[in-house]
Amino acid sequence: MSGREHVHKCIQATETGRAETGRARGPRPLHASITDMPSTAPHAFDAAVQLEPTGDGCWRGHTHAAYANMVGPFGGTTAAVMLAGVWQHADRQGEPIALTVNYAGPVADGAFEVRAEPLRTNRSTQHWWVQLRQDDAVVATATAVTATRRETWSAVEAGFPAAPPAAVLERAPTLGRARWTEAYDMRFVKGPLQFVAPPPSDQDSVSLLWVRDEPPRALDFLSLAALCDTFFPRVFVRRRTWVPIGTVSFTAYFHADSATLQRIGTAALLAHARAHQFRNGYFDQSGELWGPSGELLAVTHQIVYYKE
Repeated sequence: MSGREHVHKCIQATETGRAETGRARGPRPLHASITDMPSTAPHAFDAAVQLEPTGDGCWRGHTHAAYANMVGPFGGTTAAVMLAGVWQHADRQGEPIALTVNYAGPVADGAFEVRAEPLRTNRSTQHWWVQLRQDDAVVATATAVTATRRETWSAVEAGFPAAPPAAVLERAPTLGRARWTEAYDMRFVKGPLQFVAPPPSDQDSVSLLWVRDEPPRALDFLSLAALCDTFFPRVFVRRRTWVPIGTVSFTAYFHADSATLQRIGTAALLAHARAHQFRNGYFDQSGELWGPSGELLAVTHQIVYYKE
């Protein structure tokens, strides 16, 4: 099916109700084969990434006030909800290994539509195209790769950062202008937000912190994708002042499988981030997310716009 045909099919399904193909096969449960959620009230994150099927590969969702940012929703939940469109798709094979989200325009608070399409399925990998639309306009696009992992020789070259346990560190204060920070417990070893001008002459953009969902929630691929975006913009850390910023492109590479995420459960992750360069209105930032026992779970990269 071509991309245009897929979009047309989504529109038809939205107008007429769930398509017959969607009823016949049905979407996969959001947490199928990831984790069994406790039978308590839904976590706010689950509400934020909840998608209602409207057709074959088409979904309807809504932003959540608990993950509001200074303008629009927290970008991590936008990335997670686009991955959810792939995760719940009846044709998905394997688990996520890569996700790239390009934020084409501002995401407004309110309803949105997700369209996920498998472009090619190989023996081990499956390649996906995803759109997030509001008012029939594209506000974000994504590519994702799912894969079937097989036992091979494996090794970790990156070093697990030295850090005191999360329990001995104080939780960082949340930011009133960014409500999403209330949804995460952050405990900094290095590089918190401290808006004191001018910054020290030896100031860098490195942050090291423990982070988890607040209240605690069992880790899965969707929450891991969102956690990859919880690093504050590196320009804030380096310069210790507010400037207008916006993520242009975000990528997460997942090294963990679902069994690893299940073992970690609700434990805090050790998060390490830095920038490489700030230049002419754009900077990059790279990060690592580690399990408490030294498991490298994901690495993430962004290119971010900033304005003087």
